[in-house]
Amino acid sequence: MDERVLLRRAAAGDREAFAEFYRQTAPWLAVRLRKRCADEQLVAEVVQDTYVAVWRAAGSFADGAAVDSVLGWLWRVAARRLVDAFRREGRHRDVVEAAAETAATAPAAEDAVLEWTLSGDVGSALGALAPELRQVLQAMVLDGLTVRETSDLLGIPEGTVKTRARRARLTIREAMS
Repeated sequence: MDERVLLRRAAAGDREAFAEFYRQTAPWLAVRLRKRCADEQLVAEVVQDTYVAVWRAAGSFADGAAVDSVLGWLWRVAARRLVDAFRREGRHRDVVEAAAETAATAPAAEDAVLEWTLSGDVGSALGALAPELRQVLQAMVLDGLTVRETSDLLGIPEGTVKTRARRARLTIREAMS
């Protein structure tokens, strides 16, 4: 069943629809969170917090919120919960470093799909970006995070986020011309 339908039914209090929504989306969400955080316990906590928040806010999505997709909305909720968890734990630098080590050993599935989807000049430009620029672009553009949230997620100052975002845009613009 479609996630949007399940979420609408969950908003009406249908626990079985919410359970099915969880079964369909939790594995996807956990994989995305693991890409950002190497701490399995923290990922599990964030997944749990996310679905509690989704249960409580399902009505806001079902009411026709200006959200393109259920998964995009779900990811935005989860990404903000992850940032909050990093703040609470005060250990975002260690977690980000561990995630960076994991990412360095294997290509990220999202990067491969993005480069495959955006073929030609755009795909080449994205592939040519330095990893630190691509991380900022992914957090801000694809994940929809703010400068502050990106700063917390990556463990870098807000000014550095802005600088890297600008450098990434300029690099892509230059490659496209």
